[in-house]
Amino acid sequence: MTESLKLEGPELDQLCINTVRTLAMDAVQRAKSGHPGTAMALAPLGYVLFTEHLRHNPSDPGWIDRDRFVLSNGHCSILLYSLLYLTGYELVLDDLKQYRQWGSKTPGHPEYGHTPGVETTTGPLGQGFANAVGMAIAETHLAATFNMENNPVIDHRTWFIASDGDLMEGISHEAASLAGRLGLNKLIGFYDDNHITIEGDTALAFDEDVATRFESYRWHVQRVEDGNDLRALNSAIEAAKENTSQPSLIIVRTHIAYGSPNAVDTSKAHGSPLGEEEVRLTKTNLDWPTQESFFVPDEALDHWRKALIRGKRLQSQWQEKWNAFTTDDTSTATELKRRLDGKLPHNWDQDIPVFPEGDAMATRVASGKVLNAIAARVPELMGGAADLAPSTNTLIEDAGDFATGAHDKRNMHFGIREHAMGGVLSGMALHGGIVPYGATFLIFSDYMRPSIRLAALMRQHVIYIFTHDSIGLGEDGPTHQPVEQLTALRAIPGLIVLRPADANETAAAWRIALTRQHGPVAMALTRQPVPTLAQCANGRAEGLSRGAYVLADADKESADAILLASGSEVSLALEARTKLLDQHVDARVVSAPSLELFAQQPAGYRDEVLPPGVKLRVAIEAALPMPWQRWVGDAGAVIGIDRFGASAPYERIYKEYGLTADAIVEKVLSLRQAITTSGDNR
Repeated sequence: MTESLKLEGPELDQLCINTVRTLAMDAVQRAKSGHPGTAMALAPLGYVLFTEHLRHNPSDPGWIDRDRFVLSNGHCSILLYSLLYLTGYELVLDDLKQYRQWGSKTPGHPEYGHTPGVETTTGPLGQGFANAVGMAIAETHLAATFNMENNPVIDHRTWFIASDGDLMEGISHEAASLAGRLGLNKLIGFYDDNHITIEGDTALAFDEDVATRFESYRWHVQRVEDGNDLRALNSAIEAAKENTSQPSLIIVRTHIAYGSPNAVDTSKAHGSPLGEEEVRLTKTNLDWPTQESFFVPDEALDHWRKALIRGKRLQSQWQEKWNAFTTDDTSTATELKRRLDGKLPHNWDQDIPVFPEGDAMATRVASGKVLNAIAARVPELMGGAADLAPSTNTLIEDAGDFATGAHDKRNMHFGIREHAMGGVLSGMALHGGIVPYGATFLIFSDYMRPSIRLAALMRQHVIYIFTHDSIGLGEDGPTHQPVEQLTALRAIPGLIVLRPADANETAAAWRIALTRQHGPVAMALTRQPVPTLAQCANGRAEGLSRGAYVLADADKESADAILLASGSEVSLALEARTKLLDQHVDARVVSAPSLELFAQQPAGYRDEVLPPGVKLRVAIEAALPMPWQRWVGDAGAVIGIDRFGASAPYERIYKEYGLTADAIVEKVLSLRQAITTSGDNR
């Protein structure tokens, strides 16, 4: 047991714990919604962790070497807000009183960047678990890369609390398996084993042996049979900290709504206020004043706020290490600070290749070449694939495999765990010092969509590489041919989707992916070879940064028609343009690799690329037509796919699905006839 627990009496400990319990009850009651019971059950664990073990400085939530704490069961947000307020973060009691209200610092689930001290956005269960694994990976990698033998400037832990819901979700299985394989000993988690879900006892759907499950994942597992036993909690935490080869899980038996005479161990305390009368009875049971809501005893607050003194001392001790580090190895310290500040190296992009015209190359192959050119100059670029690195071309040459005993290496092997990969990538980005990327086939982006959505919500610098982006992958058939995935990804606010047309557009897409540091980027790349195009070669980077640009213009001053396309269909549009000239139709070809970026451009630029007077517009993409309707207008048309694919060589599938230059020409001519007949050609 640590020193302060010996010196402070149990009465003061209990006062501090009950302060959390009553704040949780009062905040949820005032909000008329929320989850009070879990916060009441976990108050002792929160007390021990935040006052005794968590290396944090509430006056500086951004301290580089702080421990990270993740509340994976984000519905219990009032617990976290109470802990942050009591230990001295930039929250006041009125913020707790505004729990779940418009504009407050205390939303219904923790939101990264919104509340000081919140390390990640949680709520969708299991996501925080995977984020914590990612944070631990980032810490381990940076420590292995930068720490000097006698001066570890990166030396912190990642902690998480998970509920039964977190452990039921598949992402936790994936992430736990990966963490154990990687030997992430700085990762310590708590399983809140309260036996209760919204529908009733967990045994209704969940009665597995959690301890054996995690032991099979190579975790160090302990049990604390009474979540109110501070000594037992403290001893288990100390034992977990001493383990230097495994992640740790501490299974804590708690009682939801502990202290409530009638709601304890019941599902009604899970997701609803206790009610005014039950709150009064509970406070009486806890020997707490009943006349005043949000009562915080001075003695309790004073004791909690010792975390400020402790935190400043810990950071000051670390600062001495950092000062010695910068003196002993200035260049290494400068490099570490650059990475942690999120600044790219000077001339990071100078080796990005320019691909010669005419060479046919799959954009996934071009991406691999660009990735390696960048990785050689951007050492913080780190990632891998869901067991598809050879197919997605995402291995960094000569960078080694990140593994137990080789945590300084950069190639991640996520295994066939797309959902965990997504959550882990977010955790790596949230930690800082890493630019993470992850790859799989576009069809499997569905498996990781919840993690992508949260990365966008948190505006994290994560790069997703999705190859085999259409029916162009051919013989594998409809199970592997994405149709609706591009539309689904484009629907996520804050996610930029890039579908480059050729090798040089792919290089430009990578520039955007590296420089867009306040939000994720997804690249959709071909399996099949596509020609390297000559048109507007020098304007690719600027054109892609604006989402769409004129790739080939009409020969006369005003185009008769506009052909819009992305990815592999751009070359079809160019071929159709040549054929249309024989039909006396002079067409402009617009490459539109990112509809999101194009939509963000000023109206003047959009009108410059798509002149409003040109009504004859056809968009071509081997995917769901929906996103293109906005850009072709009522008089235009979209040649796309609104059914599943088929198994055959890709050339045959494209022909059968009407994705050919001849089909484009036929569509343009029929539209021209319709527009001419209606008199709406201008």
